[in-house]
Amino acid sequence: MTVDKTAIRNAATVIVLRDRLTNPSILMGQRGANAAFMPNKFVFPGGAVDASDADVALVTDLPTVCRERLAEQSQAGLQTALAVAAIRELWEETGLILGQPDDWAGPLTEDWVAFAQMGYRPSAQALQFVFRAVTPPGRPRRFDARFFLVDAAEIQGDLDDFSRASDELSHLQWVALDRAREFDLPFITEVVLAEIAARVTDPTPPKSVPFFLNTEEENLFLRLRGYPMPEAD
Repeated sequence: MTVDKTAIRNAATVIVLRDRLTNPSILMGQRGANAAFMPNKFVFPGGAVDASDADVALVTDLPTVCRERLAEQSQAGLQTALAVAAIRELWEETGLILGQPDDWAGPLTEDWVAFAQMGYRPSAQALQFVFRAVTPPGRPRRFDARFFLVDAAEIQGDLDDFSRASDELSHLQWVALDRAREFDLPFITEVVLAEIAARVTDPTPPKSVPFFLNTEEENLFLRLRGYPMPEAD
């Protein structure tokens, strides 16, 4: 069976925010020069949802408001898989754990063996759904990406220890929020950074979730929960 790599795949991205009230920074890494999607760009950890993500048992679920908003304009029952994908990609690409100490429950795939050996199960209660974007047509890969914000205080262990990270992202580092735009960023990452900067001191969920929708006909900034984006000046 041939996989259509240009088909839109569901994806999850994690924005880890550190020292938000004093000296805010976010965790970023650089994609490889030979990557098919966004080569050389600095990005947040994240990636496509795997089929097995829906079968992973979370020790704590997503917040209710997060689950409800993820369900909008989306296929039914996708919320857990998105949360699991976010936690899995964070672990794989950075070696950082978003979880709680507990014995593993449910099936244990190869992706989760090392995570489980650390003595943790994935926990989604600290994830905050803050942005959604669909990759424009014509790109070699297209994703319907949900961006989750999580406070670095929720991460287990040493925030500066990336020794367990895969080699998918290089130059992993905490980037000062007010200097992030000095890096080579994808357009949508710049948009998300502006959203995060605007609410860096507010730990509550956004009143509505921005949604950047790209189709063959047009590019639209929408907001979930019925709130439209403000008109440009």
